[in-house]
Amino acid sequence: MVRQPVTVEEFRKAQDILKEAMDLHEKKDFYSAIESFKKAAMISPFNSAHLEELQKKLKEGAYKLQQESIAYMGCAAVHVSQLLKELTVEQRDEVPVDENLIKVFNDWDN
Repeated sequence: MVRQPVTVEEFRKAQDILKEAMDLHEKKDFYSAIESFKKAAMISPFNSAHLEELQKKLKEGAYKLQQESIAYMGCAAVHVSQLLKELTVEQRDEVPVDENLIKVFNDWDN
């Protein structure tokens, strides 16, 4: 199946879920944060097997729950960053992209 470019609505949803998941992580609700990070990463996925591969690698290691949450956070954040890059200038004007996320994304590119 050929992947379609992300829509404005899909990006909004992914961004909102990512922000919610980051809040859950900060509150140390790691189980809920991990589930939310997974949801964000599965919106318009580039590789549907990627999340499964990450899960397998994390199970093979002896990671603490907080470390697992951080790994999923990174996965979801990179995913949302890539979705943002897919949006056209006009689409970006339609989406109130979170300024904190943009700063993080820009820092990664440098």
